[in-house]
Amino acid sequence: MTSLPSQKAEGVAERPQKPASYHVNLRVTPYRAGQAMRKLFGTAALLTAFATSAVAADVAVRASARYVAPVAVYNWTGFYAGIEGGGGWGFARQRDALGFNSGGYNVSGGLVGGTLGYNWQINRLVLGLEADEAWADIRGSTNTFICGGAPPNCSSNLRSLGTFRGRVGWAGLLWWNNVMPYATGGLAWGSLHGSEGDVLANGAFGSGTTTRAGWTVGGGVEAMLTPNWTAKLEYLYVDFRGDVFNDVIPRFGVVPQSIDFRANVVRAGLNYKFDWYRPFVTK
Repeated sequence: MTSLPSQKAEGVAERPQKPASYHVNLRVTPYRAGQAMRKLFGTAALLTAFATSAVAADVAVRASARYVAPVAVYNWTGFYAGIEGGGGWGFARQRDALGFNSGGYNVSGGLVGGTLGYNWQINRLVLGLEADEAWADIRGSTNTFICGGAPPNCSSNLRSLGTFRGRVGWAGLLWWNNVMPYATGGLAWGSLHGSEGDVLANGAFGSGTTTRAGWTVGGGVEAMLTPNWTAKLEYLYVDFRGDVFNDVIPRFGVVPQSIDFRANVVRAGLNYKFDWYRPFVTK
């Protein structure tokens, strides 16, 4: 028996089909919430660490890029010439082979002259040679009774002063890069005049002038005002010893008299540097 397809009654509305429904469980358990928070905080910590290290590396690179090793900035190398002047003070003493000793007495006065020199700069080290010659009038006397004359008198006078010295300097003093402190020393010479008494009737007498060689040592500070002009302030100790003049002594005849002459000299100078050479400067 063949079954016929069922036919819906005409005029009867078809009942709508209810769509299939799906249920999603949106509940969050405490365990899952904890896992999510840990992942979130871990990610944030990694990003923070990465950013911090990147910033630190950038700052380090910038800091190292800004650093420049200090080098000598001013050029001291070259020949120079200048003028100088100042004053001196010290003491002198006169002696002879017969045991005469005037005792020490004070001397003082001034001087003015010129300078020639050459500097050679190696990084901040400055080596140099300097020669100078100055007119001087540094004098003194004593009236001790042992000297001849009426009244008794012994005197000495440094009439000129010259030196030939080496210099060792350092370019840069504290935050002043144009200032060079230096030490110096070498040969000194001077025209030294001495005298004792007045006439033979009043005891020993004599006078004379000679050039004596000696030595000097000292130091100073020099500042570069412009690339070619420098100014300095310098101290020197000078020492001369030896026979200066012949004294005529009753009953003994002619006896050479020596003078020990020691002076402290402070002077200022102004130099012009001839810019013929470039400095030997390395970083």
